[in-house]
Amino acid sequence: MEIDGIISAIIIGIVIGVLGRLVVPGRQRIGILLTILVGIVAALIGSAIAAGIGVADTNGVDWVEWLIQIGLAALGVVALDRAKARR
Repeated sequence: MEIDGIISAIIIGIVIGVLGRLVVPGRQRIGILLTILVGIVAALIGSAIAAGIGVADTNGVDWVEWLIQIGLAALGVVALDRAKARR
């Protein structure tokens, strides 16, 4: 992965993390840095899943890929929030 790919992953990860956090109802007890990390991981895994099922490269906006990424980010936010609540 080249530097422009890494920068793109970080920017997309921020957006995906924030959208994933907005999807989850209520207050989350995780910080913005964890939200960004969850978003980056969700963006990378979501892209791999979308490529695996053949919906990563379409003509126009890749809505299915975005939905997968946002869903994964929401799951990550919920998982970290619950893990933090147990402490």
